[in-house]
Order: sequence, then C-alpha cells, then structure tokens
Amino acid sequence: MTAYDWLIVGAGFTGAVLAERLASQRDARVLLVDRRDHIGGNAYDMRNEAGLLYHKYGPHIFHTNSRPVFDYLSQFTSWTPYEHRVLGLIKDRLVPIPFNLTSLSLLFPKAEADRLTSLLIDKYGLETSVPILDLKTSSDAALNDLAAFIYENVFYGYTTKQWGLTPEQLSPSVTARIPVRISYDDRYFPDSIQCMPSAGYTALFERILNHKNIDVALNTDFKDVRHRMRLGRVIYTGAIDEFFDYKLGALPYRSLDFDFQTQRQNRHQLVCTVNYPTSQKFTRITEMGHLTQEWGGQTTLIIEYPQEHVPNKTEPYYPIPREENNARHNRYLEFARNETPDVIFAGRLGDYKYYNMDQAVARALSIFSRIAESGQA
Repeated sequence: MTAYDWLIVGAGFTGAVLAERLASQRDARVLLVDRRDHIGGNAYDMRNEAGLLYHKYGPHIFHTNSRPVFDYLSQFTSWTPYEHRVLGLIKDRLVPIPFNLTSLSLLFPKAEADRLTSLLIDKYGLETSVPILDLKTSSDAALNDLAAFIYENVFYGYTTKQWGLTPEQLSPSVTARIPVRISYDDRYFPDSIQCMPSAGYTALFERILNHKNIDVALNTDFKDVRHRMRLGRVIYTGAIDEFFDYKLGALPYRSLDFDFQTQRQNRHQLVCTVNYPTSQKFTRITEMGHLTQEWGGQTTLIIEYPQEHVPNKTEPYYPIPREENNARHNRYLEFARNETPDVIFAGRLGDYKYYNMDQAVARALSIFSRIAESGQA
C-alpha cells in the first residue's frame, strides 16, 4: 500500500497547482483524485467529432494582472495572444459589452450620444469604470435616465437569467464585475496579460501533473479512498457543504446546460461571444474558433442556458453571492475548524467564491506558501 503525504480532492486549477508545488518543492507524495473521468476541472478541453478543440464546461479565457501567476503557468505552456471581445444584442443592434462609449454611440442619436458622453466624462473621467447600481443613483437626470436604459437592456435580463435573481438581490460584487466603462476600449477584460494556452488547457494540466510524486485517480470519489488508504493531510476543493453531508444546510449554486453545435460554415459571428440580455432563453453564444484559432469549413458553438443547481444531478458552477449564503459558508468553516482540522478547504466550491482561473492559481500558490512556511511535508 502506497503511503501518501497529501490527498488532494479535485483536479482543477487549485488542486493541480497544489499537487505540483507539494511534489516538486517539498518532495511530498501526493494522491490527486477526481470523480470525473478527466483532469482540468471546468477548464477541461477536448476535440469533438469534427476534430475541433472545444471547452466542455463553457468558454475559459485566461487573463490576469499577476505576473507571478503568469510566470508560474508559463513553465507548463506556451501562449497565444488573444483579447476577448463580447457583443450584446441590444435593441436589435450588436454593441460592445461591457457597455461603453462605443455602445452609447451605436444606440443613441449622435447629438444625444455626444451630450451623454460629455456628461459621463465630466462626472467620472475618461478611462474609468462605474458599477451600474452606482450609476443609477446619479443626481443628474440625464445620467439617471441613461442608467435606467442600461440597467433594463443590459443588466436586468441577463442577470435574472444567469442567477435567477435581480441585480439588487445579489452582492454588489456581481454587477461590479461588468461595469459601465467610460472608455472606447472594446476589450472585455482590461487586464495587462490576455492569452490562451497554445495547446489547450488539458495539455497544460497534463504538464503540471507530470511528476513522479503525483498519482492521479480519476472516476474516484473522495469517500472511496479516505478510509482505505494511508493518507496524510487533505486538501479539498469540492463543495464544503457536500463534504459535511449538508449538516448545516445546502449552499445554493447556479448551474449551466450547454448546447454544443458544430456547423458547416467558416465563421458564425464577428466576435467570440455574443450576449442576449433581453431575448432568448439562453444567455450567450460562444464560437470556439476565436479562442483556438482553428478555422476552416466547420465551426463549433457553445450555447449557454443557466439553470438551478440540483445536488447530484447538475454541476455546481457558480456560488450565489448573497449575505445569507456567505454567512452559512462561514458557519461551515467554523464547523470544519473544530471537526476536521486536518482538512484544507480551497477553490471555488471549497471557498464558496467565484474565482477566475488566475485567482484560483494565486489562491493555490498562497496556500502552498503557508504550508511551506509551517514546515509541513
């Protein structure tokens, strides 16, 4: 029987990075398990019947302002530059999302658009961002009317489809993620580093986990190995409420249903992603070729339908950021400190936080630093 220093549950970014750091920097023996049949978590990509690379769990675009995170991942992949752009179907016109000064000019008559542009720049400054809920409180009547237009046509419908809640029912951090931009910059992300792993995410994960001290067990549930193998400490990146059999109640999540379509055409849409805030039951259509640069006769689309998460039936994609949910998660953390001090909870599900990929990597590197400083194997 192999003795392991660490059991890590979940082969997404948090789990894989921690496995690599512990194995390569601390010479620890690591068993990494995942109940799915693949590594990479939600960033997993694969080729479809047409031979085109696609993201099985929806589009993943790498962007960061963290040079340490980028340098770490660059040990395991080369990069292809890519700047993500999104259009939204607003009043039968495709305009940049996040809503910006270009969007304004496309949706309003020129004289009105120029006047509103001047008001926005005078109040907030050029190249700034304003959360929509802040813009809605403007004392200027014209800006208040503009905010109402943007709220109704960009935020409200998309948010209620995505979350099943209105913007006001969610933490302000949700709407702040996609602010109104007082800018002509049409890029979706303002980050200084924007790119895609040249060979895809699965290849990146394969290289991260290619270490003699790491054993990977797929199609394996945590409960199936914890008590029948000689294990040291545990890092758990799954849902913390599931870990404790929902003892303190279930934490709510939103899930997604994907419709993958491969069509015989060179290109389906002008940009990678088109949002549908007020029309359609789905929220967005993503065309994979923009991300992979694989073009030629066929193209793969990902159409996203948000849905309620049902434990053991759907995948928990998004923790729902509300005060009462965060309070319940904190009770789980306190319970864990008393009941399972040998377990470290981390990742989007363990921390009950929405993490971008770079944030998940940063979180893993931070946890490793604390482990190393404490002198643990």
